[in-house]
Amino acid sequence: MGMWASLDAMWEMPAEKRIFGAVLLFSWTVYLWETFLAQRQRRIYKTTTHVPLELGQIMDSETFEKSRLYQLDKSTFSFWSGLYSEIEGTLILLFGGIPYLWRLSGQFCGYAGFGPEYEVTQSLVFLLLATLFSALTGLPWSLYNTFVIEEKHGFNQQTLGFFMKDAIKKFVVTQCILLPVSSLLLYIIKIGGDYFFIYAWLFTLVVSLVLVTIYADYIAPLFDKFTPLPEGKLKQEIEVMAKSIDFPLTKVYVVEGSKRSSHSNAYFYGFFKNKRIVLFDTLLEEYSVLNKDIQEESGMEPRNDGEGDSEEIKAKVKNKKQGCKNEEVLAVLGHELGHWKLGHTVKNIVISQMNSFLCFFLFAVLIGRKELFAAFGFYDSQPTLIGLLIIFQFIFSPYNEVLSFGLTVLSRRFEFQADAFAKKLGKAKDLYSALIKLNKDNLGFPVSDWLFSMWHYSHPPLLERLQALKNSKQD
Repeated sequence: MGMWASLDAMWEMPAEKRIFGAVLLFSWTVYLWETFLAQRQRRIYKTTTHVPLELGQIMDSETFEKSRLYQLDKSTFSFWSGLYSEIEGTLILLFGGIPYLWRLSGQFCGYAGFGPEYEVTQSLVFLLLATLFSALTGLPWSLYNTFVIEEKHGFNQQTLGFFMKDAIKKFVVTQCILLPVSSLLLYIIKIGGDYFFIYAWLFTLVVSLVLVTIYADYIAPLFDKFTPLPEGKLKQEIEVMAKSIDFPLTKVYVVEGSKRSSHSNAYFYGFFKNKRIVLFDTLLEEYSVLNKDIQEESGMEPRNDGEGDSEEIKAKVKNKKQGCKNEEVLAVLGHELGHWKLGHTVKNIVISQMNSFLCFFLFAVLIGRKELFAAFGFYDSQPTLIGLLIIFQFIFSPYNEVLSFGLTVLSRRFEFQADAFAKKLGKAKDLYSALIKLNKDNLGFPVSDWLFSMWHYSHPPLLERLQALKNSKQD
């Protein structure tokens, strides 16, 4: 009876109170669901202390234990940072943080001689202050993650100075993109008439295509050093493979990811006939800084007693991760190019744009509802930017959760298909060993809770991928 009475009472509340209550309730429901899943996975990290039988050939017990402890630390961090984030978001809503920041932005504009009619200017100040607040509250967590967790497990390669310079650079670059794009979007919504949602969607489509085009040439090099892959066997083989599947490759770069972290990766980018491939130096055995460090160490310290040093160095070489052989790098690229050949990239862009159009259309339907603004403390004005924030971030959150899960499921499917494509290129054996090496290099834990992995993993668990490749390896 009590529950029904409280539900009745909720329905008798004014619309804005109901909206506000529903948004908070949904936010905490998602948080508790995520926490429940994380606890299930955490239990696996705690109880799986020995290499399971089916992993005997794949992972030695030392690496298994290292990855278990790494994932356990990450899971603890993720629990506390998630809890903080949920409490911070709730307090901002309960104490009217959004209307307060909007008024504060108005005051700053007033000091500069801009009245309330300069809504776009006030919106930009609001965005600047909101992103500054977010960057400052996120900084301690980011510092702890990089200099405690990643450092402890041997991944962090940054100094504090490099980290801070990087953070400031990121903030400035973000503002240089965010503020002009937002001001244009707000103008389009204001002057677009009844069909503004079509123009707004087209504008965001153009912006995303421009950003994808300029990112690797103009934005990424601000943070990392890109050098063309030198002429040689690997480059030659990459070009031959690209040609065999009609991939219009123009350049291959190596990015110096090792200055930041020893995690490894590879990707391609570019439109139409202008595709480039980027390999992280940590992916390539012969480029890996860690491997060079060991070579220098073994070369620099001559052995006096004949045995001790060489044994120690052999052990270090064995334990040092890092990177894949050329054949394995080609297999990883075969997988990446599979995403292109099978149209996964285009499918993802189409899905994302259909979603974007739908969201702008629904925004157009909802923007006139004053109770949405009143729910978040805006009784006298309905600023466009605040409307975007309320509708896209809060009102759409149930839809966003469902969409995100759907995209995760689709992504796993795409990964299996790309693996199968690499198989067809005759790379099954090399991809098999590359996946094992990459899992080891990045200390991935190969045992996962089925519910946690179903909800979160954009890539299938390692064992499932290896099983699929194994079937074909024996064919």
